Amino acid sequence: MTEREKSLAGELYSPADPELRKLHLRVKKLFGKYNKIDPSNEKKQDNLIKKILGKTGENVRVQSPFYCDYGINIAVGENFFANYGCVILDVNRVTIGKNCMLAPNVKIFSATHPVRAEERYNGVELGLPVTIGDNCWIGGGSIINPGVTLGNNVVVGSGSVVTKSFGDNVVIAGNPARIIREL
Repeated sequence: MTEREKSLAGELYSPADPELRKLHLRVKKLFGKYNKIDPSNEKKQDNLIKKILGKTGENVRVQSPFYCDYGINIAVGENFFANYGCVILDVNRVTIGKNCMLAPNVKIFSATHPVRAEERYNGVELGLPVTIGDNCWIGGGSIINPGVTLGNNVVVGSGSVVTKSFGDNVVIAGNPARIIREL
């Protein structure tokens, strides 16, 4: 397996791999350009975000600044909106459904590190997929951790840290996030 294949399979991989470094440099250049585009030029932003992200639906808006690891592992559905300061670490797949909104400073992490110190210091990493269903709203400053799946119609309260998966039709909040209301 290549290091990229290991990353997508949730196995230990080396981020220093030449293929991964090339992909990371590619997207750094793209989001560097993206973050400098005059915000009134939405058409130019829309065209470039579609080059950054692996798969997009129609009507995708991402406010700058925006940052990611590779971009190609991110898929967003129709009517997606990410507000200022969004960071998506996509060393594994990050899939976001249709009609989803991310408030300012939302962080989505598929990247993680081994718990054992000797593995961390050898420079290997892990990636676990993140899946967010349709019609979700992630409140400002929230963090979605590696391996989390959120069902459809989930609302995440501002400042939450989501460390586990939740099903459909719930409002979650807190650190760690817990269900505070069913919809």
